[in-house]
Amino acid sequence: MFQQAFAGAGSVVHPMVHTDRGSAYTSKMFSRYLDQYEVTRSMSRPGTPYDNAPMERWWNEFKHRWMARHPMPKTYQELMKLVEAGIEYFNHYNRSTQRNGLTPDEYWNKAV
Repeated sequence: MFQQAFAGAGSVVHPMVHTDRGSAYTSKMFSRYLDQYEVTRSMSRPGTPYDNAPMERWWNEFKHRWMARHPMPKTYQELMKLVEAGIEYFNHYNRSTQRNGLTPDEYWNKAV
């Protein structure tokens, strides 16, 4: 899965990978593999599950408020289109009271 993702992303993209603390993801071999692609890691410290709370919350929202409310894609292209539309929605149109009614873009721009 990672090989396909990195091959498709090209050399100019430096992705972030979010994993749990499973042995496969904490191994030196996997770390060296990700280092080749200049990957930013997202993983909580032992005993501190709240480290990944923002990512876990986003993933939960994406699955339950976006993916579950749309028909199951039948092809890879349909899946990619649905995922890209969801990312667009959650970054540019999804307003939240936790952000004072702003979208993530608006909130970020106001903070910077």
